[in-house]
Amino acid sequence: MSPDHAPGYRAGRTLPLRVEVVRQLRRRRTMVIGGVLAAMPLIVLAAFQVAGTPNRADRTTFIELATSSGPNFAATMLFMGTGFMLVIPVALFCGDTVASEASWSSLRYLLAAPVPRARLLARKFAVGLLFSAVAVLLLPLVGLGVGTAAYGWGDLKLPAGASLTAGEALPRLAVAVVFVFLSEVVIAALAFWLSTATDAPLGAVGGAVFASIITGVLDAITALGDLRAWLPAHWQYAWADALQPQLEWGGMVQGVSLSLSYAVVLLALAFRGFARKDVVS
Repeated sequence: MSPDHAPGYRAGRTLPLRVEVVRQLRRRRTMVIGGVLAAMPLIVLAAFQVAGTPNRADRTTFIELATSSGPNFAATMLFMGTGFMLVIPVALFCGDTVASEASWSSLRYLLAAPVPRARLLARKFAVGLLFSAVAVLLLPLVGLGVGTAAYGWGDLKLPAGASLTAGEALPRLAVAVVFVFLSEVVIAALAFWLSTATDAPLGAVGGAVFASIITGVLDAITALGDLRAWLPAHWQYAWADALQPQLEWGGMVQGVSLSLSYAVVLLALAFRGFARKDVVS
């Protein structure tokens, strides 16, 4: 009898989301990434304590304004994480998920359970995105707590010279964090696609990180002109528009639209390729 017609079998009950969450949560790499992200604000705080407070007259960037208040320190951590530090956990959580099962020779047993292939990928990617979102949130959230403890609760000073009250700053920071996460979805989708195409987790993770670095380098080449607007890296710092006296949505909308558009294509490739793949590991 086909497993699809076995008594009591329900495809919708295979690989429950909570089971996959617990499995990924217990992995050592999850704990290491969480520990590193939680420790980064403390490391930056220690660096400021050793180096001293920046000159007030020279405070023209988020980093130079970091010691102004807790919200400023949180914005600084988000600034430091954008572009590379947060790319790594996103690529790791989404790129390691399927390839690691293949490298452990457990992927074929999951499919023999039987878990439908599309459901397996959907569950894996959903959990990868969940952990990626937590990683993106963790850095500025811990930064807010550490910065408030060290520098007090106060207005968010802006590089342009204006400021936002703490009450205004928190929802603006939340918008910035959401944008950073959505702008990283393209990296998540790329890493996930590579994860379905290879049995080497480091290859999938490294490929996504390398692609992020390359797009960042290309974006720095001004000779490319308007072509740079098609690079996800071109919009990665558009979250700063949320921390202006007048919130600007234009750059963030374009950045999110580009990221999600690329992600849809990459996920389609992942599902299509995996549906036809001969899984032997």
